Amino acid sequence: MSVTAEDVRRDVHEQNKLAKRLRRNVGQAIMDYNMIADGDRVMVCLSGGKDSYTMLDMLLQLQAKAPVRFELLAVNLDQKQPGFPEHILPDYLRGLGVPFHIIEQDTYSVVKRVIPEGKTMCSLCSRLRRGALYTYAHEHGYNKIALGHHKDDIVATFFLNLFHGGKLAAMPPKLQSDDGRNVVIRPLAYCRERDIERYAELKQFPIIPCNLCGSQEQLQRKQVRRMMDAWEREHPARIEQVFGALSNVAPSQLADPKLFDFAALGGDAPAGGDWLMPER
Repeated sequence: MSVTAEDVRRDVHEQNKLAKRLRRNVGQAIMDYNMIADGDRVMVCLSGGKDSYTMLDMLLQLQAKAPVRFELLAVNLDQKQPGFPEHILPDYLRGLGVPFHIIEQDTYSVVKRVIPEGKTMCSLCSRLRRGALYTYAHEHGYNKIALGHHKDDIVATFFLNLFHGGKLAAMPPKLQSDDGRNVVIRPLAYCRERDIERYAELKQFPIIPCNLCGSQEQLQRKQVRRMMDAWEREHPARIEQVFGALSNVAPSQLADPKLFDFAALGGDAPAGGDWLMPER
């Protein structure tokens, strides 16, 4: 089917509309969480997926007009997966004139050797990838690390921790790494995946699929995403409501004595009292 001039105009209009919404959401997240300050050196982690391409695109647009000056470096980790098209990202980034670096580290062999066939590989793969990226940022003086997780990822992580981890936790839009050396930011925290997916289609980003773990359909994250997709069809506002709840926490209405001093309410308990029920 041929593409008409009207089709082109419609796509350009939709792309501009989506870009404006994504830019607004990214800018708001950056302001709300003070993600980027004057003089920051930001390492943008580029996987070759729709999310990281969109994140880089948005940060480049904001960099041109931002009230502060900051540096961007696109970094990709080449994990030495068989058949990985290693030319795609360098060619794309050179075409944009964006400074970049490719880290070469064979995490693929490690994951395949350690994880039994058919078992979930994501946890080890992401841990190795994170270690390589964090180390590069620290050694080369990049004080912020930008990751491409969006609002749907944050909500999905909340439910994974709730259902399978027994804790109330998600992905914060900004955090300090466990070793204290890196600050991680998620500029897409306010962006919906459906907008990112459509924007990537319109921009025709050269997507590189992650095929390390194959089609592991039973992954817990995929199960959660199927639940969220069903909500999206039946209750379109629910994902937004859950994310809003993550930003509106009332510790006194939960049950964690480390977050709220329940013991101080209503006076002191008798000294030396044993309130544990005896075992039968």
